[in-house]
Amino acid sequence: MHIFSKLDTRTKLFFILLLTLMVFIIDKFSAAVCLLIFSIIIRLAAKITFRGIKFFKNLTLLALFIMLIQTLFGPGESYIAEFGSFGLKREGFFLGLVIVCRLTVLFMLLPVFTETTPPDKIACGLYTLGFNYRIAFLVTFVFNLIPFFQEEAHSILDAQKLRGKRTLGIRTYINLLVPLVLGAMRKAQVSSVAMDSRAFGVYKTRTWTEKPQMKPRDFWFITGSIIFSACILFFNYYDVCY
Repeated sequence: MHIFSKLDTRTKLFFILLLTLMVFIIDKFSAAVCLLIFSIIIRLAAKITFRGIKFFKNLTLLALFIMLIQTLFGPGESYIAEFGSFGLKREGFFLGLVIVCRLTVLFMLLPVFTETTPPDKIACGLYTLGFNYRIAFLVTFVFNLIPFFQEEAHSILDAQKLRGKRTLGIRTYINLLVPLVLGAMRKAQVSSVAMDSRAFGVYKTRTWTEKPQMKPRDFWFITGSIIFSACILFFNYYDVCY
């Protein structure tokens, strides 16, 4: 069992929120690369496979489009190359790389929380943070939809392959939106009926089978996360790449 399965839910939630905040703060290339490398290491340490990386390959065109737009129309006065009235801006190129790194970091970090924390512990952790248990259950329900969407998408793709339809990359995933949304609506309706039949939400408080407790490793992990975030901010504000 890896360390992320042993950490308290609140610790992992703080870690994910802190790094997500870093993603939106950083705007320099060296800091973005450091954060990307760290997120890959964290994913490997959590023993989460890269089976979903195939989906990210389909976003390559989006990443190239972002870099092209930033290189042509982004900020900057120095040019890598000039073609008449247009030019490839050096600063815009690095800014495009930073944006791509941000998207990749978010893609890497989200499963670290969702795949190492059972839904009931997510709800209990949010409840101990002061959230109403109805809101905690709503957040848990959203996380439960992630594997549901994955299973439904695979089932639909397999059905399409049996009918002889070829996969067309991003266009194929766009065609999945309607059946996935309809399936999610049916699942939400069934869950709503089940909750109403059990009188969910009648009482202001509720009991939990296991009350989470912070352990020394949680405090050490939080301290290390804060120190790492401070280093990322240092690289961000003292970057000399461009």
